[in-house]
Amino acid sequence: MGRTAQPEPVLAATLRSLREQKGLTREKTAFRAGLTTGALARIELGQSAPAFDTVRRIGGALGMTLVELVVAIEAERTTDDAI
Repeated sequence: MGRTAQPEPVLAATLRSLREQKGLTREKTAFRAGLTTGALARIELGQSAPAFDTVRRIGGALGMTLVELVVAIEAERTTDDAI
């Protein structure tokens, strides 16, 4: 049996923050990523752990490469750890 992935709060917060910084709605971002609005909402709220491909597609919808997205997530993690 496989282990179920747990949602990552830093990933959720970073995705939502980046989307809001870019002035995108959940609906537009979800459409660009090929997701439902509900699926994106669950990811952003930390209720769902997205697959790698889903994270890559959300990054693309935000106009970011996977590397840029990972850098943003790690920067947020570092900020959270400093508090």
